[in-house]
Amino acid sequence: MPAVKDGKLELLTDKNSALVLVDYQPAMFAGVASGDKALIRTAATCAAKAAGILDVPVVLSAIGPQRNGEFIADITSLFPGKEVFARAIPSFDAFEDEPTYAAFKKTGRKKVVVSGLWTSMCFTYTALHAIRDGYEVYGLMDAAGDSTPAAHMFGIRRMIQAGVIPITVESLVSEWMHDWGNPKSMQLVKEVYSKYGAQIGLGMP
Repeated sequence: MPAVKDGKLELLTDKNSALVLVDYQPAMFAGVASGDKALIRTAATCAAKAAGILDVPVVLSAIGPQRNGEFIADITSLFPGKEVFARAIPSFDAFEDEPTYAAFKKTGRKKVVVSGLWTSMCFTYTALHAIRDGYEVYGLMDAAGDSTPAAHMFGIRRMIQAGVIPITVESLVSEWMHDWGNPKSMQLVKEVYSKYGAQIGLGMP
């Protein structure tokens, strides 16, 4: 359940959350058949770009890059010098890899936004790990994909049943930004909102 502070629902902010992206690699994309791969890729990239603009901590994890290819440059190029944690054990749960989990815990954030490929496997298991350990977990659902529509759908259902809060890119970015008075709002319109879905910035006050 979402955290409540002083009797009020505590929303996501750029100061209380981190973004964890798992296995956005060529071989993983090749197996996606649950939705439009280009939209999934764009959603993940837009989330990462918004996180970079707003200084939200980002953790990147990859499984078997020698076989599955390197984490996509669309995202890694946004964070020059940032390590992509290639999991030492071939686990579907990114947080079973100690360096990956340590990097997230080092952020000190109690809320984590997770997404990845594939939905029912590495995304789900990583999100459930964080739930078990007491974190408030948000699942970035439009940035995820799976081998079949059913696998994607039931992966999402399983996460929600376990307490993962579903969210989509435009909702996430808007919650992080909070309002149009944010000094980085125009940069977000230009570099994020205009690249994915409706250009909501065109109607801003």
